[in-house]
Amino acid sequence: MADAFVNWSGSLTFTPARYAHPADEAEVCRLVRRARETGTTVRPVGSGHSSSPLVRTDGVLLSLDRLAGVLAEDGDRATVLGGTKLRALGEGLYDAGLAMDNLGDVDYQSIAGATATGTHGTGLGFGNLSTQVVGARLVTGTGEVLDVDADRNPELLPAVRLSLGALGVVTRLTLDVQPRYDLRRRTWCARLDWTLDHLAELQHTNRNMDFYWYPRSDQTQVRTMNRADRPPVEQGVWDSAGTAPVRTRENEVGPTHRTIPRDRALRFEEIEYMLPSEAFPACFAEVRRRIMARHRRVAAWRVLVRTVAADDIWLSNAHGRPTTTIACLQNAGLPHEDYFRDMEAVFRQYGGRPHWGKKHWLTARELRPLFPRWDDFQAARRRLDPDGVFLTPDLARLLEPV
Repeated sequence: MADAFVNWSGSLTFTPARYAHPADEAEVCRLVRRARETGTTVRPVGSGHSSSPLVRTDGVLLSLDRLAGVLAEDGDRATVLGGTKLRALGEGLYDAGLAMDNLGDVDYQSIAGATATGTHGTGLGFGNLSTQVVGARLVTGTGEVLDVDADRNPELLPAVRLSLGALGVVTRLTLDVQPRYDLRRRTWCARLDWTLDHLAELQHTNRNMDFYWYPRSDQTQVRTMNRADRPPVEQGVWDSAGTAPVRTRENEVGPTHRTIPRDRALRFEEIEYMLPSEAFPACFAEVRRRIMARHRRVAAWRVLVRTVAADDIWLSNAHGRPTTTIACLQNAGLPHEDYFRDMEAVFRQYGGRPHWGKKHWLTARELRPLFPRWDDFQAARRRLDPDGVFLTPDLARLLEPV
């Protein structure tokens, strides 16, 4: 019997029948073919950072850790193996004089896992990490290798870029990259009312901008990032009385892959919903009202607000609309379900879509109306995995209406 798998936050524990650590693509093909023949499920796993049960299986848990590294760089494209962790990917691209367009808050994930779940950063001009994928190679549910890009099977690219691991095992990705650059990161604390009053200005005048709201103090921490090779942005940040500048807590310059992500020593649970940006003010006001009235005593941590550009990826949470996200975080080990379920009710009221890699309680029945190309994705899934090799009960609850 294999050892139990435990995810990053400790909230997901299960024991697969077998762990597999293939060293190359041919071995992945053999594993999938064998599973198909024996009626066993296969679930690929990256770093285990997700808190949703996407990887849970009583069959084969397939790690991509040995399939890691940057394979090739060609101008504005880089091809990388699916198991490459974001931190190592950043260093590898940097050594080649390149960088990704944007990153998320943490860099523990593998590139295949991060893109498969719609991991995102912040900034009005930047989509989630999946939008940087211009090509992929995967082992389908029949054990065959399939290349997908603008020239080969292009009709599948909007599905493969964000697939939940439901279409196959992604062994390599081709990314849209750019010459490496440095970012200037600045953070400061401000009252919530000041942050909300200046939010649109901050979002439009900075390359990246987000903020944390701390319910117990009703204060915020604001973060902005801009290219260091361009004139600094003058924010005109003043205290609530308008009498003195707000003191900057942090001001640092460095490469994107070292400046954007932050180390997270404290483990946490998280629910995050992607909202139509025009719905954000009303939604956040209701989130704040409910937290202050019902959950302030137990909401031990913070609420994070970010922006994501619209895209055309079929299962992307930002499909077809500029998006503002609200994430509620809670220290791992503390009660979170009542708090998160109450927040989910608010998010759904304002047209929110759940982050695939974080806590939520929606099933296919509720999810299908939220994604205009839902049926197209299902058709692609049945084409590439006709026997359900990758379809575990957890994934079926998300994708297969009862």
